[in-house]
Amino acid sequence: MDIAGIILAGGLGTRMGHVKKAFLEVGGRTVLDRLLAVYRPLFTEIVISAREAADFAAYGFPVAEDRFEARSSLTGIHAGLDAMKASYGFFAACDDPFLQPGLVERLLAEVEPEVDVIIPLKEDGYREPLCAVYSKRCLPFIEAQLRQEDFKIIRFFDHVAVKEVPIARLLPGDPDQVSFFNVNTPDDLRQAERLAAELGL
Repeated sequence: MDIAGIILAGGLGTRMGHVKKAFLEVGGRTVLDRLLAVYRPLFTEIVISAREAADFAAYGFPVAEDRFEARSSLTGIHAGLDAMKASYGFFAACDDPFLQPGLVERLLAEVEPEVDVIIPLKEDGYREPLCAVYSKRCLPFIEAQLRQEDFKIIRFFDHVAVKEVPIARLLPGDPDQVSFFNVNTPDDLRQAERLAAELGL
């Protein structure tokens, strides 16, 4: 299956004091470097979705710049889907320092040609839209939604074929369940440092 790896790096980082979260360090490595270490062995095509390409010029990867003024994760997904050459893209956000390759591999194995969104489903019914696979067929529905200034990712799901993957099928690739840990606040960053030390991440 033709799948690209997209890193969503365009967030405002408002709760972190407007710091670009891609460059936050956890355990001595930036979150972006951690994600790239997962992506490089898995994807031949890697795209960074961001507001400004200049921030990421040193990395040597294509940068998909936002096409809509409003900043949102959905805006970044749109830019990444539009820029990638592959038919499908795996998307993760740059506030996710502990994404585990085993979990990503298991999610990629769930991709089917007739399905447009492949998304982890937690036991409480929550779907993880920022650790998911989207097909290029989603683009027109996302674009129409963005033109309505509706930024809730799952809103366009009614228009496409969605496959929910129970978390139990993915956890053998992430037994410590750290792939969905997000760094949104200074407290989260401190907790991430503790996790990195305790689990050797």
